[in-house]
Amino acid sequence: MEIQSINLSQIKMELLHPFTTSVGTEYDKSFIVVEVLGKSGLSGWGESVSIIEPIYNEETVGTNWHIMSEFLIPMLLKASIKHPDQVSELFTPIRRNYNAKAAIECAIWDLYAKEKNISLAKALGGVKDKIEVGVSVGIQKSAEAMVEQIASYINEGYKRIKVKIKPEWDVHILKLIRKHFPEIQLMADANCAYTLADIPHLQKLDEFDLTMIEQPLASDDIIDHAKLQEKLKTSICLDESIHTSEDARKAIELGSCKIINLKLGRVGGLTETKKIHDLCEAHGIPVWCGGMLEGGIGRAHNIAITSLSNFTIPGDTAPSSHYWKQDIIFPEVVMVDGYIKVPDAPGIGFEPNHDYIEQLTLKQKTFSLN
Repeated sequence: MEIQSINLSQIKMELLHPFTTSVGTEYDKSFIVVEVLGKSGLSGWGESVSIIEPIYNEETVGTNWHIMSEFLIPMLLKASIKHPDQVSELFTPIRRNYNAKAAIECAIWDLYAKEKNISLAKALGGVKDKIEVGVSVGIQKSAEAMVEQIASYINEGYKRIKVKIKPEWDVHILKLIRKHFPEIQLMADANCAYTLADIPHLQKLDEFDLTMIEQPLASDDIIDHAKLQEKLKTSICLDESIHTSEDARKAIELGSCKIINLKLGRVGGLTETKKIHDLCEAHGIPVWCGGMLEGGIGRAHNIAITSLSNFTIPGDTAPSSHYWKQDIIFPEVVMVDGYIKVPDAPGIGFEPNHDYIEQLTLKQKTFSLN
């Protein structure tokens, strides 16, 4: 696998609907699209999940552009890469910056699969030909609006509903949801909105038969989550706390969670995601694929990784039409009866819409071998 050049394009897409969590509201999504062109004439594609402000983690679109341009891409162009697993090792001297690393590494995986003439799912060791789809529901203007939104998603066929919660938008909301939808697979995502002082309050959530409570405590914590898990019947799922397979190992050993959410950008790419997946499978810890409001390229990578065997909980991999008036790939991602087909075409199985990406581009830069 020989790399000829790498293109970065910063684009901006308007969301169909505002998305509100405990940390803020998003109306659009700015992100970076990565194209890695091989000497074979084929291109691999990746997508950075960072947003403009450092409110999910410390990374932003601006820091991603800087780290990729000044450090990661020059390192990659000087290296000899035979397999994508080597990319994460190559990037080890650069601390953290997982979103930036993942965008490039995922593009390398796509190129690798295309040059091998196999699907990305097959290259990763996937075993499924379709994946179950869940959906994430942001904080709404009213409880009634929340119920109405969930009813709409159930009618569309989604296999699992995740609702965002925060203090004063939790117990009464979940009670109302369960009153209307007693049988649905239901999750609550706190986005770090609580502390150990809230244990008595969080114990009230046990009555709602939740699949999990996602990241209730601080984004960098695994110790207090272990203390909280001891007090709850409901499974805790860790998200923001897990960046590496070592983080996952420690969390499992401490008993900090019973489920782990895997996001490619958060853990630095597909190779580390596979490591965490395998570790969790060996310890009986189910995993699922979280969403970061990805465009079609990032969504395609999520579909491929979810084909692995231990992704047993429906992920936040909703179809393109759930987020965008028009996506940056064709065909767009579609859902049928709550499932998305795993592509069997080479690479990610979707073709980037070059004209539309160019139309959305705010800035672009090409890096080539001298």
